[in-house]
Amino acid sequence: KELPNESEQFVGIDKEVKEILADGKRMIKPLDFCNQDNIMTRLEEVQKLLNICEKALMDFMDGKRRSFPRFYFVSTTDLLDILSNGNNPSKVMTHMPKIFQA
Repeated sequence: KELPNESEQFVGIDKEVKEILADGKRMIKPLDFCNQDNIMTRLEEVQKLLNICEKALMDFMDGKRRSFPRFYFVSTTDLLDILSNGNNPSKVMTHMPKIFQA
């Protein structure tokens, strides 16, 4: 599995976001949610951690692009789909025209 530390960190971020959203759902008035003492701090921390994960993912994909320059012809979203479905040829094949007809 690629990026194990970042994957684990993302699971923690996901859990925190779900907790924040659950807190918001329990409150009747949106203003009460927004006026919580620590809500801004929690959201800023989540954003900071997400930025770290995103940078690691971009660095990983840049490495894949350097290894196989044809990946420069596909979008970041398409490359992520290709890499995450590497063992599912039918899903990867949908991206082949973008890679080889560019």
